Amino acid sequence: MKCPAEVYSSSCRPYQGISEPRYPFHDKTVVVTNCGRLCLYRKKINLSTRLAGQAVGIKEVDDGIWLVSFMDYDLGYIDLEEKSLQPLCSAKTPWTLMLPSPANTHDGVRLKWQYSG
Repeated sequence: MKCPAEVYSSSCRPYQGISEPRYPFHDKTVVVTNCGRLCLYRKKINLSTRLAGQAVGIKEVDDGIWLVSFMDYDLGYIDLEEKSLQPLCSAKTPWTLMLPSPANTHDGVRLKWQYSG
């Protein structure tokens, strides 16, 4: 049996990385700050430091209620009055992405998944 180094050959195609996410069906594209916040109409909403520097799409679905999406996933709804994100349980999966609440946000917080099926 051969070891991996004996059969490995590098790819002839260079790695291009992934392209910047685009949100053509959203009202705005906003970059999450380094501290994990989304700034919208002079209000700061905590999302997660895991999304720091990433572009997210936001779309107003009702007066003061915004849908937040990252790539192909809808993360939840933002209520500008409460300044909080309410996670969304996707119909595609019984798992919900649990983002830290503003009261519990601190360095080292990790995203976690909760099973709801």
